Amino acid sequence: MAPEPSQNSVLVNPLATPDQLSTSGSQLDGVPASLETSVIHIGARLTQIAGVLLRLPQDLIAHAVVIFTRFWLGPESGSLCEYSIKHVCAAALYLTTKPSAHPKAPRSIINVLAYIEALGTVFFVQDDMDKNDPESYYVSEGTYFTERAQLTKVESIILRVLGFNTHVALPYTICINYLQTLGVFDDDSGSELAKRAWAHLNSALLSPQLLFVTHQPPCLATAAIYLAAKEVGVKLPSEQWWEVFDTDREELGFLVVAMLSMEGFLREEKQNWAGKRMPYTLDVVEQEIKALTDNS
Repeated sequence: MAPEPSQNSVLVNPLATPDQLSTSGSQLDGVPASLETSVIHIGARLTQIAGVLLRLPQDLIAHAVVIFTRFWLGPESGSLCEYSIKHVCAAALYLTTKPSAHPKAPRSIINVLAYIEALGTVFFVQDDMDKNDPESYYVSEGTYFTERAQLTKVESIILRVLGFNTHVALPYTICINYLQTLGVFDDDSGSELAKRAWAHLNSALLSPQLLFVTHQPPCLATAAIYLAAKEVGVKLPSEQWWEVFDTDREELGFLVVAMLSMEGFLREEKQNWAGKRMPYTLDVVEQEIKALTDNS
């Protein structure tokens, strides 16, 4: 990750460079770019769902998703031919929650991921997924010790790849502060606008354009507010208010289009993986690479 000029600011993230986005460890190992995008997206969704089932707050879930995503960027990054998204997801959740007010034991994380894997998908999430306490889902002692060893190993590899920089600034609090500054809570539509903006940020967290690692939090918050205001019908200041929040028109336009494209992307992903095994493990990814190679 490239350092930013104001690296010491808690509101600034190290952003991915063009070289890191164009060349990854997976692509160097022969993983097609389209499959890489799809599998990393599924891994991000897996991390998000596991975080929900672990009853983690959204900021910790988002932090873990960003750590998961960063791991795959750049030529020195992790490769989908070497590390499964399940193990990277587990390590990202453990690494993120360990110093927080909501630490999770390796067993809880391993049990929840085994529970999700048993369900077979991350696209069709059931409302009652957590009715049986996923943290207590049974895995054998042999499986647990094997998975725990992998979790510990991958955790150390993530730290090495990231240069031990696990800082993640998030746009959620910034978004609320911006909405207050714009005075949208002065009428009844403000609450709906805030919910829509928050939803767009959650969606952007899973974007194939990797928006949370390519754009700073203030820009993400501004774009979410702009799009949500259009959808809800809330009139914002006629001046170019986004510039006050350090976002130029070009970046705002890109982010709004990227957020709007998520619905179509998710629809295609659901269709592409319908009836298939989810790529949680290396063997499924290898099968997909072989299938794509044979069809090309």
